[in-house]
Amino acid sequence: MDVFFSNAIEFGVIFLFGCVGEILTEKSGHLNLGIPGIMCVGAAGGCFGAKLCMSGADPNGFLTVLVAILFAMIFAGALGGIYGFLTVSLRCNQNVTGLACTIFGVGFTSFFLNNIVLTEGVSAKLAQAGRSYFNAHIPGADSLGWFGTIFLQHGVLVYLAIVIAVLAALMLRYTKVGLHLRAVGENPATADAVGINVTRYKYTFILAGAAVAGLGGLCYIMGYMNGIVDATVDQTIQGIGWLSIALVIFTMWKPALAIIGSILFGALYILSSRITGISFVQTKLLELIPYVVTIIVLIATSIAGRRETQPPTSLGLSYFREDR
Repeated sequence: MDVFFSNAIEFGVIFLFGCVGEILTEKSGHLNLGIPGIMCVGAAGGCFGAKLCMSGADPNGFLTVLVAILFAMIFAGALGGIYGFLTVSLRCNQNVTGLACTIFGVGFTSFFLNNIVLTEGVSAKLAQAGRSYFNAHIPGADSLGWFGTIFLQHGVLVYLAIVIAVLAALMLRYTKVGLHLRAVGENPATADAVGINVTRYKYTFILAGAAVAGLGGLCYIMGYMNGIVDATVDQTIQGIGWLSIALVIFTMWKPALAIIGSILFGALYILSSRITGISFVQTKLLELIPYVVTIIVLIATSIAGRRETQPPTSLGLSYFREDR
C-alpha cells in the first residue's frame, strides 16, 4: 500500500504541472485547450536538453536536470506564445486556437522525438539520466519507514511541482500581482480603467502557464518513466493533458487544492493497473472515474452557486479595448 501511494504521488504531480499551468492561464481570462499539446512539446524539449547534456563522456547530473527543465519550459512557452499571440493580439477564438495547438503539439512531439532526439544510443543515455539524476532520492529516506517510502523517495520534479503550486497559491491570494491577475480575469475593462496593463498580464501568465504545464510532459518521461520513451508517449501525455484541464474544474481554480486533487487523480489513474483479475471493460470503467468525479464536482459547484467556486467571469472571452 505504501508503494501505491508513492506511485500515486509520482504520477499525480504530472497532472499538477498541467493543472497549475492551466489555472494561471485561466486566471487571466483565457481558456487554453492547447495544454495537452503544450505538455507534449515540453516533453520533447526537455528530452532534447537532456540529450545535449548526456552527449559528453562525463555528464553533470545537476546541469542535466537544470538544462532539461529550461528546455522544457522554453519549448512549451514558445507554443504558449503562439497561442497568446493568436488569442490576445489577433483575438482568435480561444477554443479553436487551443485545439489547434494540441493537434500541432502532439504531431510535433512525435516527429521531434523520433527524428531529432532519439538518434543512435540516446535512449540508453536518457534512461540513465532518468534513473540517476531525475529520480535521485533523499539520502536516508529508506530508514524512515512508511513516511520515507511515501513522501521522501521521489525525484526532484515531484518536489518542484509542489513548490510551484504553493507559490502560485500564495501569489494569487496574497500579492498585488495576484490581485491584478484576478481582476484581469474577472473584468478586464475595469482592470484597464484603473491602470492595469491587461495585455501584459495576459501574455505573462499565458507564457508562465504554458511553461509550467510543459514541465508535466518532462516529468512523465524523465520522472515517472525513468527516461524511457515508448512509441505511444505523445498520446499518453495528451490524455494526461486533458485530465489536467478537468482537474482545474475539480480543484475550483485553487492551486493549493490542486496538490490534493492531483494525487487523487494519480491514484485513480493507476488504480486499474494495480488491480489484477479484472476484464478489459472493467479496466476502462475504472479509467473513467476521474472524469465522472469531475462532472459531479462541476454539477455540485454549479448548484451551490458560490462565486469562489466559479471560473473567472471573462474566461474564454476576447477583450476589445475600444468597447470599454
